[in-house]
Amino acid sequence: MNSYPWQQETVIQRTQLILSSFEHWLGHSLFENFAITDVKIDPIGVSKQLFEADFIVASHGTQSDPIFNYGNQKALDVWELTWDQFIQTPSRKTAEAIEQQERHRLLTQTTTNGFCYYSVIRITSTGKRFKINDGIVWNVIDHQQTYQGQAACFSKFHFLS
Repeated sequence: MNSYPWQQETVIQRTQLILSSFEHWLGHSLFENFAITDVKIDPIGVSKQLFEADFIVASHGTQSDPIFNYGNQKALDVWELTWDQFIQTPSRKTAEAIEQQERHRLLTQTTTNGFCYYSVIRITSTGKRFKINDGIVWNVIDHQQTYQGQAACFSKFHFLS
């Protein structure tokens, strides 16, 4: 096994789907969204670049209770989880019970529209609450337009006291 998640073949493939799906729904690259112009072109270089980016990216699969299948280092740091812990975590666990109805509405709206902008409160694995502003969630699709889950990104957030 490789020592860094971004070197794993499944992570490289997931990175490609996350990025191509973002561009499909929003019409520009995810990196461009964060004003990054020096983007790598080879798949492993792109995988490393997204994993080390200074913004949060996470995605979950298609299970009835979706489990995270990708989180870049910034996401792992914010949620206070290792890679192995993160990819075993149901994404619903990032929202407090009081936020579950809003989370469901947001994900349903994304399923219908392809993507959605959001500002929400989320919670870390240790119970710290934080407010996300100007986030984007989008459907992850493969090259045959088959639904593969959803991904989200954000850079504007602050912890609540």
